[in-house]
Amino acid sequence: MQTLEQAVPIKAASRTKAYLPREHGATAMLLTPIFAVAILARAWRWSEVAVFLAAFAAMSAKDPAVLLMRQWFVWKQRSPELPAAVQWFAGWSVVLAASVVVLFLTWPLKAFLAMGAGVAAFGCVAVFVNVKNRQRSTLFQIVSAAALTSTALATCLSATGTISRWCWWFWALIAMQATAGILVVHARLDARIAHRKSTAANPRFRRAAVAALLVLACAAVTAISFGRAWIDLALALAVAGYAFDLMRQKNSKSLEMPLKAVGLQALALSTVYAVLLIAGLW
Repeated sequence: MQTLEQAVPIKAASRTKAYLPREHGATAMLLTPIFAVAILARAWRWSEVAVFLAAFAAMSAKDPAVLLMRQWFVWKQRSPELPAAVQWFAGWSVVLAASVVVLFLTWPLKAFLAMGAGVAAFGCVAVFVNVKNRQRSTLFQIVSAAALTSTALATCLSATGTISRWCWWFWALIAMQATAGILVVHARLDARIAHRKSTAANPRFRRAAVAALLVLACAAVTAISFGRAWIDLALALAVAGYAFDLMRQKNSKSLEMPLKAVGLQALALSTVYAVLLIAGLW
């Protein structure tokens, strides 16, 4: 005899699925620069809300867009999640379109076209890469960090009507930290998988993470030479935190740590880093 759960059609269950951002780390990379730059700009305009809504809608629309592309180009059978994906994608597209209209009316045309072209290009690449299941590519991860944190530029443009010099520095610093964080997390995932299979981990993400930490360390030395103590502290903290995580990845007990706990620690480090950058650029 079937249980009640078994008797419920899969399609009915799929209707309740909410397509919201699932990757908390990526969502933090997207939204943290918005709040940080809104503080640093010392100005407020309603178009900043449009930046937030556009960023959140674009992030949320990614998963249903990937499902739709897989259904169209890859899968031969109809997915039970297709109706829900269509509805959510349409809904987020409306929010995104409305936000874009606001930005079109408030941004300089050249800046709007340049920013729009960049966002559209990355969105297409992100969907393509996910459809092909190549989202763990090191190059894609680095590009993702730069693209997600570029909300700093959009927020500054909305708040001040231009992209200030300090915002370019903030974006560079936050993107470097985000890149290092992504690579360290992926090094942990590889080490975790290898530990469970009792095999040697693929060293590509670990090597890339070490290279990213060296870049952060060089930036910290540069910050000292310019007398930017708070920025230097932020960079030194990031280097120390990520280096510690890489070191403990060699410990089997550390690899068994729940990923949620690891994610919360990474989020805390990123938040403190952003606060120190705000202090350094204030």
